[in-house]
Amino acid sequence: MHPREKSHECHECGKVFSQVSSLTLHLRSHTRKKLYKCSKCEKAFRQKRNFLSHQKHHTEEKPYENGGASIQMPGLIKHQRGHSQNKSHACKECGKAFNAKSYLIEHEKIHTGEKPFICDQCGRDFSQKQYLIKHQNIHSGKKPFKCNECGKAFSQKENLIIHQRIHTGEKPYECKGCGKAFIQKSSLIRHQRSHTGEKPYVCKECGKAFSGKSNLTEHEKIHIGEKPYKCNECGTIFRQKQYLIKHHNIHTGEKPYECNKCGKAFSRITSLIVHVRIHTGDKPYECKVCGKAFCQSSSLTVHMRSHTGEKPYGCNECGKAFSQFSTLALHMRIHTGEKPYQCSECGKAFSQKSHNIRHQRIHTH
Repeated sequence: MHPREKSHECHECGKVFSQVSSLTLHLRSHTRKKLYKCSKCEKAFRQKRNFLSHQKHHTEEKPYENGGASIQMPGLIKHQRGHSQNKSHACKECGKAFNAKSYLIEHEKIHTGEKPFICDQCGRDFSQKQYLIKHQNIHSGKKPFKCNECGKAFSQKENLIIHQRIHTGEKPYECKGCGKAFIQKSSLIRHQRSHTGEKPYVCKECGKAFSGKSNLTEHEKIHIGEKPYKCNECGTIFRQKQYLIKHHNIHTGEKPYECNKCGKAFSRITSLIVHVRIHTGDKPYECKVCGKAFCQSSSLTVHMRSHTGEKPYGCNECGKAFSQFSTLALHMRIHTGEKPYQCSECGKAFSQKSHNIRHQRIHTH
């Protein structure tokens, strides 16, 4: 990927970023003001409730401690019985006990909201150093966790565990509404919104709503015109990294994903998943208007336009609009005169493949 022009500058410190999203994350390091300072130990907090919670350690206000029957909480007593004798360091907030003081100190940050470990690359903060170290692998490009099946590497162990479920077929998160299962919890939560219709992520520019945060993030790049991912082979630029990765397979010809039913190979695992549905007959995407089902979500999206009448792809030459981009691409050949499909018998050329096939029947009869 070629170096990109850095045009988004922080007005606080002058640091420059190539993406608005990176600048937004960085700005948190400046807005991270700690307004509430403890006079006893000089510790500072951003939120008042965390400050007040912290002060209880100095005032020895222990509303749920074993200090007398009148202020005891039955649930706490039951909870404390579960702790073994060797766990002598107990949290004054919730009663949870630890066998080392250092573990207790880390745990207490949950209650105080303290996040002292800050990433100097993007400004994101963490309650524990181990989380910061894990996060920094994203910036460094370090990927120490490797899949034994296919060799793919990851910056975080959690992502490797999720990835391995592709090979094992494990899908532990099941939708109670329709029975569909997923390899990760976030996918289940996003899927459940297809039943509820919930779209909590709204674009501030145009008002379009999305069921997933990542969908909104990618959509917002349309408004700012950001295309940060460039192909080293041909110079084509993309808004999303995943599109660049998919595009690279055009140049390499690599097709690592093979169907175990018919042997057909694919450059993307998503293409294999869709292909397998030909064998299984699975059509998980159903139109709520007419009941027609599809094996791909994109096919359902296009189909829905037959009900709504939406035609988002307009011709810049004549203004004619289409429901599919592929139809617009075919239409544009009327204006450009492009005829990429040529008859091998007589040399006659056509703008559409289907027209060429139909024409060739003249020679076969």
